[in-house]
Amino acid sequence: MTDTLLRVLVVDDQQLVREGLTALLELTDGVEVVGSAADGARALELVAEHRPDVVLMDLRMPVLDGITATARVREQFPDVAVVVLTTYADEDSIAGALAAGARGYLTKDAGRTEIGMALRAAAAGHSLFDPVVAARLADAMRRPATPPPADRLPDGLTQREAEVLGQIAHGRTNAEIAAALFVAETTVKTHINNAFAKIGARNRTEAAGYATRHGLGRGGSDQ
Repeated sequence: MTDTLLRVLVVDDQQLVREGLTALLELTDGVEVVGSAADGARALELVAEHRPDVVLMDLRMPVLDGITATARVREQFPDVAVVVLTTYADEDSIAGALAAGARGYLTKDAGRTEIGMALRAAAAGHSLFDPVVAARLADAMRRPATPPPADRLPDGLTQREAEVLGQIAHGRTNAEIAAALFVAETTVKTHINNAFAKIGARNRTEAAGYATRHGLGRGGSDQ
């Protein structure tokens, strides 16, 4: 059993929730909780120390929020997966978490079985979402991102660059953006580089936040 243990770090700012999740996961076959943290900054320290397979990450936390912590985990420890477990299932939170690199997204209504499945899926390189989250993602995918008119775009963005930022806000990969916009993936990368330079974004998380603040990831007539 030791060789198959899934090593998990629990991150939540509420002590009762941390203790409850730890107790819950310790009752799950094949799962070992290697530690817990009350904020994203401490989570990064523990990831460096323990190198878990998966981090079970809350979003709203002091010191360093879950989205920023997720992005840093994925940048600094690409072999460590992140599954979000949060109270929030709004589109902006989902898009921000996925853009940061989260491989799963659950609400705190999830039970032990669902959490265990999401952790194992993430460790295997797959994604698993709460049904509510999956429905929101499906709605977002069906709703095309419609940036403002070209004469109202901020920071000198072109229409295409704004469209790409809108796609990033929905958590889409470069390949998915290329397919949606009917362009080559190399063209998408060029638009991303140009857009990041104009808006001063250092990563996809910051770009997703920018797009959300400026309405670049919103849909059209159904909004």
